[in-house]
Amino acid sequence: MAQQYKIDKISELKKKYFDCNRNYVFTDFKGLSVEKISSIRKKLRNLDAKLVVIKNSYIKNIVKEKGIDDLKEIGVGPTAVVFANDTVTEVVKLLFESTKDSPLKIKGGYAEGSLFDAKAIEAFSKLPGKKELIAMVMATMNAPIQNFAYACNDVIGRFVRVVKAYEEKQQQAG
Repeated sequence: MAQQYKIDKISELKKKYFDCNRNYVFTDFKGLSVEKISSIRKKLRNLDAKLVVIKNSYIKNIVKEKGIDDLKEIGVGPTAVVFANDTVTEVVKLLFESTKDSPLKIKGGYAEGSLFDAKAIEAFSKLPGKKELIAMVMATMNAPIQNFAYACNDVIGRFVRVVKAYEEKQQQAG
C-alpha cells in the first residue's frame, strides 16, 4: 500500500499540472546546470509553459490514471516534464533549440491525445506554430482581396488616363 504523502503528492501533481494541460513533453535534464535550467524555464514561461521535475514513479501513476499508454523509455532516468497547451509547437521548437547547446534530451511527449517518441516530437517541432498557421491562413484569405484591389486600382488608373486624354483632345479641338 502506498504511503499517504505519496498519494497526496500524486493527486496534487495531477490536479495542478496534468489535468490543466493537454500537452506534455518528457525530457532528460541530466547534466544541465542550474543556470541553463533557469534559462529554459524563463523562455518557457514566455510561452505560457512550465518545466517541472517529477519522480518517474509519480509520472507513471498519473499517466496510468489518465489512461495514457505505457511510457516505455520515456519513464527511465531523470525526468522533467514540460506542460503546454496552445503553444506546444513553439515549446517543442524551443526545447529542440536548447538541445543543440546543452545536454537536455527529449524523451518523448503526449500531445493532442497521443503518446509520441522522441523522433515524432522532433518532427512535430518542424511544423509551423499556431501564430504561423494563422498568418498563413490570413495571407491566403487576403490574397484575392489584394488582387481585386490591385485590379480596381489598375482599372481606375486606366479610366482616369482615358478621361484626361479625352479632355485634352476636346481642348485641342475646341
